Parts: sequence; C-alpha cells; structure tokens
Amino acid sequence: MLPVPEGAYGNFFEEHCYVVLHVPQSLKATQGASSDLHYWVGKEAGAEAQGAAATFVQQLQEERGTLTVLHREAQAHESDCFRSYFRPGIIYRKGGLPSDLKHVETNMFNIQRLLHIKGRKHMSATEVELSWNSFNKGDIFLLDLGKMMIQWNGPKTSISEKARGLALTYSIRDRERGGRAQIGVVDDEVKAPDLMQIMESVLGRRVGSLRAAMPNKDINQLQKANIRLYHIYEKGKDLVVLELATPPLTQDLLQEEDFYILDQGGFKIYVWQGGLSSLQERKAAFSRAAGFIQAKGYPTYTNVEVVNDGAESAAFKQLFRIWTEKRSRNRRLGRIDKLIHVKLDVGKLHSQPELAAQLRMVDDGSGKVEVGKAQSLEQCHCQHRADLGCDQSLPGSRLGHPQEEETTLTDVWCMQDLRRQPVDPKHHGQLCAGNCYLVLYTYQRMGRVQYLLYLWQGHQATADEIEALNSNAEELDTMYCGALVQEHVTMGSEPPHFLAIFQGQLVVFQERAGHYGRGKSAPTTRLFHVQGTDSYSTRTVEGCNGDQREMARVAVTVISKKNEETVLEGQEPPHFWEALGGRAPYPSNKRLPEEVPSVQPRLFECSSQMGCLVLAEVVFFSQEDLGQYDVMLLDTWQEIFLWLGGAAGAWKKAVAWGQEYLKAHPAGRSLATPIVLVKQGHEPPTFTGWFFTWDPYKWTPDPSNKEVVEGSPGTASLISEITAEVNSFQLSRGPGNGRAGAMALQALKGSQDGSGNELIRGPKSGGVSSTSASINGALPREQLMHQAAEDLPEGVDPARREFYLSDSDFQDIFGKSKEEFYNMATWRQRQEKKQLGFF
Repeated sequence: MLPVPEGAYGNFFEEHCYVVLHVPQSLKATQGASSDLHYWVGKEAGAEAQGAAATFVQQLQEERGTLTVLHREAQAHESDCFRSYFRPGIIYRKGGLPSDLKHVETNMFNIQRLLHIKGRKHMSATEVELSWNSFNKGDIFLLDLGKMMIQWNGPKTSISEKARGLALTYSIRDRERGGRAQIGVVDDEVKAPDLMQIMESVLGRRVGSLRAAMPNKDINQLQKANIRLYHIYEKGKDLVVLELATPPLTQDLLQEEDFYILDQGGFKIYVWQGGLSSLQERKAAFSRAAGFIQAKGYPTYTNVEVVNDGAESAAFKQLFRIWTEKRSRNRRLGRIDKLIHVKLDVGKLHSQPELAAQLRMVDDGSGKVEVGKAQSLEQCHCQHRADLGCDQSLPGSRLGHPQEEETTLTDVWCMQDLRRQPVDPKHHGQLCAGNCYLVLYTYQRMGRVQYLLYLWQGHQATADEIEALNSNAEELDTMYCGALVQEHVTMGSEPPHFLAIFQGQLVVFQERAGHYGRGKSAPTTRLFHVQGTDSYSTRTVEGCNGDQREMARVAVTVISKKNEETVLEGQEPPHFWEALGGRAPYPSNKRLPEEVPSVQPRLFECSSQMGCLVLAEVVFFSQEDLGQYDVMLLDTWQEIFLWLGGAAGAWKKAVAWGQEYLKAHPAGRSLATPIVLVKQGHEPPTFTGWFFTWDPYKWTPDPSNKEVVEGSPGTASLISEITAEVNSFQLSRGPGNGRAGAMALQALKGSQDGSGNELIRGPKSGGVSSTSASINGALPREQLMHQAAEDLPEGVDPARREFYLSDSDFQDIFGKSKEEFYNMATWRQRQEKKQLGFF
C-alpha cells in the first residue's frame, strides 16, 4: 500500500484497490459522527491487490477502534458518502500504475484519450475506447488531446449535467495541465464545425447514427424504503440468518451482545455490531456480508457498510422510527432545555444562524403580521423589489397617494370560493379547521426586508381548497419577485415561530370560516383543547400547570366576551357535565411530549426517474454543494427544506417531492412535517444555520465571474496544424504502447479573432487564456505584484497574473499550491489576489 498524493485524489486505476480514511474536522459537521474508512475495489483488481487492501483496512480498524464506520466500495457503484469526498467528480483510469510513474503526471501534453462523463450530483469520468462507438445521445464525452480538451454534450443531456461535466473538465485541465489547455465545447455539432473537424481527425468520420441514451439505474425512494432486519448468530457450526423485523424499525431491536444485518432493498447492506460482540466477529463482518449478498443473489458490487454500537452513521440511524444517543442524551437535553427557557434575543438569532436553525425561529415573532402604517412597509417592499430589479407594483399598493395613519396592509388571507380573501386584523390568529390560510410575515435581517409566507392547511380543508392555497401562494410569490420563503404547515403541527407571531392568541375552530353568519347560528357549546406555548418556547407544556392556565385565560378572551368560569378537575359543577352531554369516563393519564430524535441533518439532490423521486445524498455538505441548476432537499427531521437554484427548472415539483420523501421514508415519518420552500439568494437563518459556514454574498451577481467564451479555432491553416499534430501523435505511438509516445504535441495556438461560441479558454474560477501558454518559464514576482495592467510583461493575462509565478514563489506568497488555489471559490480567489497585489 502506497500513499496517494493529494493532487491525485479522485483518480482511481481500475487494476488497483484503494483505502480512503475520512476524519471530519468540523465538530458542527460531525454532530457526534465517527470517522469513515472505505475499502475501494477496482473492477480489474486481482486477488493479491484485494487481499493487501483488506489486511491494511483491518490494521487501521484495530488502531482506530470502534468509532469507525467501515465501507466496501466497488468501482462505478460507490456510496454517496464516498462520492461526496471528491468534488467535482471521480476519474477512473485504465490499467494499473507503474511503480516508476507518478499517480497523476502534471504538464503531460502528449495525450490522446476519450473520457465518458456521466452522473447527476456525483459525476464520474471513465476512460473508454477512442471511437465513435463509445458515444451515446444521453451522456457527455471528453476528447482529451493534451493542449486541447473538447467536451461533447449528447443531445439528450440536461443543462445541469452539461454544467457539472464542464466543472469536471475544468478540474482535469487544472490538475493535470496546470490550467494550460484550451477547452472546446460541442453542444450542437452543426454550430461547431471546426471542433468537429478536430474530433474527426482523431475518431474518423462517424458512420450511422448515435446510440440511444443509456437508461439510468438509479434507485428510487420506494426501493430504498424496502428494508428488512436480520439477526445473525451461530448455532453449533452453522451460521443462522433469522429475519427479525420490517418497517417501522425500533432501536430496541438491536441488542449489544448480538450481530445484525439490515438489508435496504438489495441497494445497500448494513452490518451492525453490538458493543459486546467479539473481535473475531468484527473481523468477519465483511465476509458475513459477502455471504449474505451471495445467498440473496444480489450483485457482487452491492455496497456494504459496517457500523458499531454507539458509532452509527446518520444514514443508518434514520432507518429507524426514532433514535436516541446513549452516551450524551442527558447532557444534550439539559443544554437545549437551558436554551428554551431563556427569552430570545433577536440579535443573537440574526448573528447566530445555527441558534435560529435549532430553535426554528427566524426571530422572536415581533415582526410585521399587521401594520399600523402601510406607507413605511410598502416603502420597504418597494426598495427590496428595486434591489431585485423588479418593476412590478405591489398588490394593493397606493404609493404616491395620500395615506391615512390607520391604514393597514393585510397579511392574512383565508381561502374562500378558491380565492384569497383578506382577514380582518381583529381576527388574526383565529383559524378554522375547514379552511386554508396564507400568513405573510415580514421582518428585517442584515438591513434587508425578508418575507416568510406560511401556507396553513386545516384538517377538514378540501382538495380544491388546498390546490387554491398553493396557486395563490405562487401568485403572491410572483408579485414579490420570488422573494418569499414558503412554509407549508398542517393544523396541529405548527412550527414554534408560527405560534410566536400570534403572541399566544392562536385559536383553531372546528367549523368553517364564515359559516355562522349566513343565517345560521353557532352551537351553544364548544370545547377547546388548550396547549400552552409561550412565544419564546419550542416545547409544548403537558399537564395543567400555571403556564397552561394562563394560556387558557388568554384564549377565553379571544373565543368569547361572556363571563368566564374556572373549573378544577374533581370539582366540576353539574352544569359543566350537562353541557358536555353527561359525565362519562375520560383519559386521565398525562401525555408525555413526543421525543424529538437527535439526528444529523442530511442534504440530497432531487431528480425524477419514471415518475419516482430519486435522491443523491451529499455527505458533510457545505454551501458549495448548492448549484444554480439544483433542487436540494435538506432534512432536519423536524422540517424539510427544498432549496431551489436560480436556474432550476423543476421548482413546481419541489413540494410534491418533499411529500413523496416523507411518504416513502422507512422510519414512518409524519406527513404533517412542515415543508419549507427556499429560493437561491433568499435563504432564512433557519436554513443557513445548518451549514458550517454561509456566505450571504455568494449569490450576488458578479460580471467578472462570467465564463469567458471565445471563437472557434479559426483559420483553415490552424485547423490543418492541429490535425497534423494529431496525426503526428498517432504515428509516434509504438505498437501496444498504452501511454503517449516520445513526441509531445506542440502548444495549440488560440484564435485572436474568433466569433463563434464553442471554445472556452477559462474556467469559472478564472481561465488561462491561450496567450499564457506561450510564455515559457516563470516570471519574477516583482514584475507581477502591484503592477498596472499596461506595465505587465508582454503576453501576461492581467486577470491571471498570479499564474505566471513559479510554484515555489506561489507557495511562498499564497501559502498554498496553485492547484489548491484554483480549486477555491472564485470570490475567495479574488479576495486573496486583492490582498496580495495580484488584482
């Protein structure tokens, strides 16, 4: 076993095996999670390589103890956890690695290879035969010619796939060529004749039509919900596999002296080892899993994850109805309880989004639900809309006209006759179980107006009313230029912030709004269940205590203006029972508050296949994992967030995907779990607080961050030159030589006057123009730092002057390698260059 240099991470030779150890560095990211040890097997790896890797894994496991999750990964069938480490994708390389060569050779330009790029959130590039026979209509192919890389997009590929494929192409160019290669993109063969001429000089002229798109074999959520738990034990010399349970699973099924296998629909096999299991049993975990896979007839590449008692992964724990941590439970509850009983400080919620996320409160509920002066709020709205570049006027806006001091801007609507009708401010907080409501809450954060639209659905609301609720919310969102955060709330499962904004005066009636007022009288007796919650608490107070009695007194003033009478249990007067139809037995035991499981939030990319939801998890996620074409699902257990990228095309399906996710969840999740719709650039602190760091300015448009797109290679002489170099390269390769021959390709020259749109000279992180490749050697730092553009040496790209430093100077000035620097976000690159005099 040899260490792999960091610059080669993500490159895997198919004749080898690899061991990957991931130790979370962030306490927030781990939330009690253990480290992960992955054993990767290439599809052409021999028995000797597999044996050496297995032995090494066993040694590492013994050194690190039981706080390690073991994974067995097979090439092209890796787990989401494994794939999450390698952004923007994994590269599979043919053959093995000769001992006298580096794992990845930088600045190698005598190359000709074809890479097949595919995937959704997790991309992979596989080296395939250099032939048109390798192509199909649904995937992306990268023709790598050393100094030129041509990305060919199949006609059936989506925009997001093209963007992610291009990100992987950039990564290969920057890591293997030091950024010194031109990138051409063929999105339409007819519009890219010059690039097609180069491709045909390598692949020959294509005969016949392309193959159809390859069907995806993604596992949908319904398949993943089919789980079974097996108890594994020895009986004499025989190994017994006994089916123990099907969903919903409970944690108490796992006994610490035993050994279990959890089969997730043949998609993944979990092996759970009790704390009292022997060392010999732990060593046999993979072999037992392999025997189980063989007995079930599952593919040999089926993913295996081995977890130990007390160090289970988040994915494993969330397969159970509820999971409690054994060791830190009391300490954790004590800490949260302390948070609950402290009055919220709005400033802390704004400055500490992680606190807002844990308490599910964007603020203390004192924002604008009803407004005394419409003028000031409308001004805020219009200023915000101006910031968004939206010239639509607000609904009901009367700016420019005299405003009365008492005018209010209604923020609560009731769905009546499938249209939204404003609710009289006097009746805000009085909801009816047979109706649906829209509640628009306005607050300020970081000097900007923010909007939170609650879609409240009563238990007795009809399907038509629910559909009207959603369509009216969509209409409001359009009026506010997409700035509304939309939270779908079901009666009885209201989040704490929704309760807080009504200041303890939320009352739900069983009848429909407006029913009594159309010639019908209200019933003489109505019974209300009071559950006390103050505006600063995230818990429900069970049992009749002082808080609840006070809440009942407040509710009485809202429900009725008549005389009130306090009745204590056991001292009820006769007319009390008469009003209820006579005395009868009733449940008298206290209802314990429902325990909220301690779970690690999980982030998934959403897509659809054959009408079913398909999720790809991003483990140890960050803001960088949110892309403009993505629909992402963040599961915090108490809420489901659907994040919509600015260019996402399937946003109307998002809420339905959230509902499908809850229905198919093997833990038997409540379908009343609030679903929050969040759009890129309008994220509330209850969402951003689940990320280790969050840059609120990341989505700000930046003209300098646009891709630099230039023309086709241009002149016929240049195309002939490239073609000649390709032919020369092919002639220079010896028979049977899988690597490049002795003759290296000359540097390809870029066109200075192209007018097409196929050739890309720089990545999103700032590309290297073709002129940079013409400079041989490094330049002294004095000629590059703090210099005006006109004073730079000839041929230096002012936007990338740092690139011309020697590797040693770059490391000395920036404190990192060029590869590390160009893998950073664009805004961070610009920030460092400004500070160091390279901007």
